[in-house]
Amino acid sequence: MKAQKIQTSHTCSLKIISIIKWFLGGLFFVKEYIEERVLAIAEYIIDTKKTVRSAAKEFNVSKSTVHKDMAERLPQLCKHSAKMVRKVMDVNKAERHIRGGNATKTKYLNGKVCE
Repeated sequence: MKAQKIQTSHTCSLKIISIIKWFLGGLFFVKEYIEERVLAIAEYIIDTKKTVRSAAKEFNVSKSTVHKDMAERLPQLCKHSAKMVRKVMDVNKAERHIRGGNATKTKYLNGKVCE
């Protein structure tokens, strides 16, 4: 079976492979649609700088799936994209407490809290 080649806008050329991959000493099948999803989510996160939550919502998958895709599967496919995604995720994690504080402040200022 011949592997297809894809070009991403992030100078990382990838092969979509639908053959058996060796992972942790055993057989590990990575379906082509999973690889396509991983690459699409990575590109979305890099381009938009959005959070894992918004990526999960956009691609109709769970946050856990997005985390697994970005932390485990993406580094196997493209280390360069994985590093870029990790940087965005680290920034989002560092800003998380600020976003939460702003959301709470807005909630109280708009009188959305029942007393």
